Amino acid sequence: MNLELSPQDIEFRDELREVFLGKIPEDVRTRSALGRTTREDIVTTQRILNEHGLAVPHWPVAWGGKDWTPTQSHIYTTELQRAAVPPPLAFNVSMVGPIIAEFGSEEQKKKFLPATANLDIWWSQGFSEPEAGSDLAGLKTTARRDGDDYIVNGQKTWTTLGQYGDWMFLLARTDPEARKQQGISFLLLDLDTPGIERRPIRLIDGGYEVNEFFFDNVRVPAQNLVGAENKGWTYAKFLLGNERNSIAQTGTAQRLFADLVRYAESRHVGVAALADDPDFRSRLYAVKLRLLALEATELRVTGASENGQPSPASSLLKLEGTRALQELSALRLQAAGSDALLVADDESALDPAIPAASALASEHYLNLRKLSIFGGSNEIQRGVIAKTILGL
Repeated sequence: MNLELSPQDIEFRDELREVFLGKIPEDVRTRSALGRTTREDIVTTQRILNEHGLAVPHWPVAWGGKDWTPTQSHIYTTELQRAAVPPPLAFNVSMVGPIIAEFGSEEQKKKFLPATANLDIWWSQGFSEPEAGSDLAGLKTTARRDGDDYIVNGQKTWTTLGQYGDWMFLLARTDPEARKQQGISFLLLDLDTPGIERRPIRLIDGGYEVNEFFFDNVRVPAQNLVGAENKGWTYAKFLLGNERNSIAQTGTAQRLFADLVRYAESRHVGVAALADDPDFRSRLYAVKLRLLALEATELRVTGASENGQPSPASSLLKLEGTRALQELSALRLQAAGSDALLVADDESALDPAIPAASALASEHYLNLRKLSIFGGSNEIQRGVIAKTILGL
């Protein structure tokens, strides 16, 4: 699907490109395209975007947001991803920021929102637990009220980029007697608080991007409760709708598809280019059709959202977006062939005789297996789609 842009939207798109391509350092975008973005790259990029008013466009205008049309929002996301610009940190801008803006106290908004937009605070997500991942309502971490504090005990796991976290937004059970979807509260936790231990988890691709956290009688000021006690499940559903939209990464998938076409044209099987192999070409353009449908779905989800409430169709967007990215990574792995046997710890370890896209193919393929699970597993999303969209 190609958008028919108005002259105003074309001007808007070109203004965004001036920032994305002209203000974000080229070396940062190169590392991003290779999947080698560093912590410093994320911080640098978000602060540049914030300086130009582009870090948190979907927030309320009073806190740095933009009163954009759905088409403009779509253009922003797509152009950001096509330019391989590291996106603003999702934990800040798509998760905790909108929650605080919507449900937080005025004091919380003033304290946290400017620092969250500028990445002066790096937020971590404290949702999943060893026995409560896709079914978050089964969480067991507790927060017991004790005077002016909550005392938190329990464990969180699969905390992405938690090694960098300054604060955590945490779901904890404040009423153990309530049914499991009830009795959960949403807390903001300073990760320098005594009683917190964080441990890294090494992944199948050799990387280290997730962590587990342990809480032993951690005191959290009651003023760090967001919204009402025992209403955290409502806020979590609001947050996860935003997360699923961002996981789709339509623009990223379109850029990866274009890169893969060029790559397949340069790789040869015998005397013929891989791009001309009938089986490979059939799989490649099946993904192209999926991306066209995905873009149309993204526009529908964006347009259907009212008053900041994510559309139920965000589950469909998450499901199909992750499937497209995984299929692209599988095709890249096939195209790389034996060159994909190299898994480099860093860019300097790459064999200069082997293109980086080949050397990193297996690493990317393995890493993207996680997309089926986080943000709500794809099995859970199918259940949501059946209930909220199909009415089954």
